Amino acid sequence: MAQNVLCEVNSCRFWADNSCTASTIKIGKNTMTDVTRNAETDCETFETK
Repeated sequence: MAQNVLCEVNSCRFWADNSCTASTIKIGKNTMTDVTRNAETDCETFETK
């Protein structure tokens, strides 16, 4: 289980008071090249409420 994961996306069903309640978290990249900045990553665990 993911623990102590902070999240500010309150439109996600796993969001609870600035924390992620998902049992696992998958982070992906949104670029075809190597990731060099956080802006090039995406939370693939996100689900709309």
